Amino acid sequence: MKLLPIEEIATKINLSSDYLTSHGKYAAKINLKSIDPIAKQGKLILVTSTTPTPQGEGKTVTTIGISEALNYIGEKAIACIRQPSLGPVFGQKGGAAGGGQAEVVPMEQLNLHLTGDIHALTSAHNLASAALDARLFHENRLRDRFTEKSGLPRLNIDKNAIVWPRVVDHNDRALRDIYVGKMAENLENVHPAAFDITAASELMAILALSKNLQDLRQRIGKVVLAYDMNGREITAEDLEVAGAMTAILQKAIEPTLMQTTENTPVIVHAGPFANIAHGNSSIIADDIALSLADYVVTEAGFGSDMGMEKFFNIKARTSGVFPSCIVVVSTVKSIKANCVTDNPTAIEMLECGARNLGWHIHNAKRYGLPVIVAINAFPNDTVEELAFIRSFALENGAVDCEISNAYAEGGKGASILAEKIVKACESDQKAQLLYGDDLNLQEKIFAVASTYGATEVDYSPEAMAILQKLEAEGYGNLPVCIAKTPASISHDPKIKNVPAPFILPVKTLQLAKGAGFIKVLLGDVMTMPGLGLNPAYRNIDIDEDGNIVGL
Repeated sequence: MKLLPIEEIATKINLSSDYLTSHGKYAAKINLKSIDPIAKQGKLILVTSTTPTPQGEGKTVTTIGISEALNYIGEKAIACIRQPSLGPVFGQKGGAAGGGQAEVVPMEQLNLHLTGDIHALTSAHNLASAALDARLFHENRLRDRFTEKSGLPRLNIDKNAIVWPRVVDHNDRALRDIYVGKMAENLENVHPAAFDITAASELMAILALSKNLQDLRQRIGKVVLAYDMNGREITAEDLEVAGAMTAILQKAIEPTLMQTTENTPVIVHAGPFANIAHGNSSIIADDIALSLADYVVTEAGFGSDMGMEKFFNIKARTSGVFPSCIVVVSTVKSIKANCVTDNPTAIEMLECGARNLGWHIHNAKRYGLPVIVAINAFPNDTVEELAFIRSFALENGAVDCEISNAYAEGGKGASILAEKIVKACESDQKAQLLYGDDLNLQEKIFAVASTYGATEVDYSPEAMAILQKLEAEGYGNLPVCIAKTPASISHDPKIKNVPAPFILPVKTLQLAKGAGFIKVLLGDVMTMPGLGLNPAYRNIDIDEDGNIVGL
């Protein structure tokens, strides 16, 4: 593997170095002025997967491998992926760069805060929290003299109705529920609060959904931070902090150009989680890539019930850009791991677990596009197992099914898969959304819930009250972002494979006004993960030469 200077990677896609701001030899920010609105647009390939298991599906490996393979067969291709959060890097996953011969490099730079976007977003988010608590403090301190002393109107913040948490880019369960505002003996400003992981911030979703810097500014201004004593929204614009928040993110809105082990260009940007946000890289990254390449390969978080559904119903609804083809990734081990039969034989385990693959194929086909199944290969996969999966995939509506050896062989190992993807992209099938803007929130929620296999939706009293309030305030036109476990198609992580008909419980709803969607929380969805018994950071260190090891 020989890394090329990032300027040479840019030259491969006719991107002028005038649009680059280098961050070392192998990464560079891309100026948004590089987007050519009249350039011929390439075709977008969306990579998703079956339900995630501890075995791993290899979605990022396959995303990178397909982009390498497209270049290998003579097409000009770019991959677009999300930026890894330090939480999973130091917690469980230990990295999110792909692997083997299908990896984004330098892997250490990608995984360890790259160009600082997530830190900038953390600072912008927490500036709003600090500004809100400062305003609460000064209004309480000065009372009726506040306007006279400050020249500002009183916001009359209800300290028990502050909905903007603080954020940090680490897994830290001790910060999930806290109190803030204790100063000396004065408890007047003490109120409940919380920390989310930065990837869960609404600002992260906004960054990924903004079309330009001005759009980012307007969306940040709409963010609801709290409510006043009369239940009125207090936004970042009301607090006059939106401009400063945007200023912090002035460079974070620019995607980062990197490369793979085979020098295929990769654009890295944003990192919204797919269980509590929409789980896709940015609209801006796609726009840049599509103006520079014939094919752009992008990855949606978790399974097709999560990131893929949100790609269509949130991201594509916002951008107007749809894929030409969907690739569903899985492995023999992962398919077997979805089996819940007692004491099955090896083939029975595969037949049983394949029902999960079948569900994800059908789910992808709801959006009207050709679906290809990619089997991320392992050395101990048998010919019989691979033949069974191929036959099953075709019987369940996939236009093709192909093995990918990208981990071991890079682009060459996924070249046949790439050829079949190119053929599928020639289809004139038009993408379709799951629901229209004209449906009310309950209808939209049920439209998604019914795809999981739910026969009805059960709203808690709190959820129903919030839903009715959102409808009355004119937010019923927004799309819904279902926040649920990625470990099951249903809301319950213990329900594996394909769930039997069930009732979907909705615990509460949250307005993400700046991002432009309604979060629908099913049960206890964590927005701040915790570290496990054996966190990945234990293996990370530096050697005598200062090289990072164990990542």
